[in-house]
Amino acid sequence: MSTVRELVIRRAQEPDREWCARLMSSSEPWITLLRGLKESRALLRRTGVELFVGREGRHRLGFILVQPYGLAGSPYVASLAVIAGARSRGVGARLMAFAEQRFAPRRHLFLCVSSFNRRAQQFYRRLGYSRVAEFADYIVDGTRKS
Repeated sequence: MSTVRELVIRRAQEPDREWCARLMSSSEPWITLLRGLKESRALLRRTGVELFVGREGRHRLGFILVQPYGLAGSPYVASLAVIAGARSRGVGARLMAFAEQRFAPRRHLFLCVSSFNRRAQQFYRRLGYSRVAEFADYIVDGTRKS
């Protein structure tokens, strides 16, 4: 697959929110984490979060949801999702680079990755992120890393 060339990332507009909620609730890790459409909609509308959508032309390819003051005042990436047809094409990396640049004056950018989500763990390691803590059985019992 080829890399997405013209990804434009902008703050989500109202019609984008439903698309993001549907993408989130229909893909992993959110399925395993029991986050349905209702919960996804609520998360995307929480006070104090910023939602950005990446597009190629008119097509939405992914989104990133960030709490600018999420963890001890540092930005927290609450969710990142890319449509199946655009995965492994640089969309997720570009969304992360966007967040890193947007919050560059801050010292740290945090995120959580489920222990069962090996693909995401590899993705973030490739981007230079490292594990600083583990929360065993935090959301779903039995998902402790083996």
